[in-house]
Amino acid sequence: MKIKNRNSRVQATIDMTPMLDIVFQLILFFLVSTTFAIVPGIKLNLPQSTTAEGTSQQGITIYITETNQMYFNDTPVSKEELSQELLTFDTGSTAKVDFPVSLEADSMVTNGTIVGLFDVIRMNGYSVINLRTKSQ
Repeated sequence: MKIKNRNSRVQATIDMTPMLDIVFQLILFFLVSTTFAIVPGIKLNLPQSTTAEGTSQQGITIYITETNQMYFNDTPVSKEELSQELLTFDTGSTAKVDFPVSLEADSMVTNGTIVGLFDVIRMNGYSVINLRTKSQ
């Protein structure tokens, strides 16, 4: 007959592997599903609009500040350099005519300056131009 030793205790262990798997899956889910807004470091006071519609942030973005300083995708450029940048920009498999160009101009920039930029953009083969505003 076998006698059980009453002093020996059964040690319960908790397997943490399934919980760690779930935690890592949750982390991956939130990383993949989160969208990050890329906000440029250029400070603009955009004009307000009540009828503005949202557009995608992909493509080319041209900024113009209150002092008429221009930026091509965060790179400072002059009007002549802007034309050259637009001419040599690689749009990938998308034709220039269909490639979006966003223009973000400060509310103090004159209409003539904006029209001049529109002309430069169109002369380089782009026709999809979005003028960015902020909603009220």
